[in-house]
Amino acid sequence: FDHDREAAYQRALAAGVNGQIIPSIKAGWCPRVKRICDQYPGLYPAYGMHPMFMSEHRQQDIRKLEEWIRQESPVAVGECGLDYFRNFSPRDAQLHAFRRQLEIARDTGLPVFLHQRDAHDDFVDLLEPMLPEISRAVAHCFTGEGESLREYLAMGLYIGITGWICDERRGRHLHDIVSIVPDDRLMIETDAPYLMPRTLKPKPSSRRNEPAHLIEVLKTVAEARGQSVQHVAQITTANAERFFGI
Repeated sequence: FDHDREAAYQRALAAGVNGQIIPSIKAGWCPRVKRICDQYPGLYPAYGMHPMFMSEHRQQDIRKLEEWIRQESPVAVGECGLDYFRNFSPRDAQLHAFRRQLEIARDTGLPVFLHQRDAHDDFVDLLEPMLPEISRAVAHCFTGEGESLREYLAMGLYIGITGWICDERRGRHLHDIVSIVPDDRLMIETDAPYLMPRTLKPKPSSRRNEPAHLIEVLKTVAEARGQSVQHVAQITTANAERFFGI
C-alpha cells in the first residue's frame, strides 16, 4: 500500500471500517508498522514473527521483538504460529519461535494473534497447555473444517473469518459451519492484501484485497449465520474492541 495508502485508508473509512489491526510479520518490520499506525487514527499495531519467515531470523531477533513489545505496548503479540504448507522455514525453528512468542504474551498479558496452516496437531499440542496463562487468543483467518472449529472453540479461542468464506470454490464448507461460532467469539478480517472476496461486484481490476472490502466479508458472514448485517457488525466490533483492548 506504499503508493496509495492514504486513498486506501479513506476508502476504508467511507465503507465504515473505522478500526484496523496492522500485524507485523517480521521482527524488523515493527518500527515501520508503528509509524503507519501513529500516522492514521484507528490503526493499531500487533508485533510478531510469522512462521513462514523464520529461516530469515536469528535468535537475537526474538529478543529484540520482546524488547520492542515491552517498550511499545502493542494490542497483541503476533502474527505468530505454525505454517507447514510450503515449509518455507524449518519446523524446529517455527516451533521455537511460536513457543517464545506465547511466553511473551503470557508475561506481558497481551492477547495472541495466531496463524496455523497444515500444522494443526503441533499447533494444538504447543498452544493448549499455555492457554490458561494467556489472556486471549484468536485463530486468525480460520479456514478449517467443523471438527477443528469445534476444537478451537472448546479451547476458548476467538475465530477470525476472512474473505475465504466468500469463495464458492474453497470456502463453501466455512459458509456452512460459521454459524456454530458463538456471538461473543466471532471476528471478521480481510487478511489484506490477500483473499479478496470473490463475491465483490463489480469485480475490481486488481486482485489486491484492502480494508474497505471487509464489508463484503461482513455481508457473507451475516447471510451464512442467518443474522442481520447490523447485528454481525455490532458483535464483531464489540469482540474486537474487547479482545484487543481498544
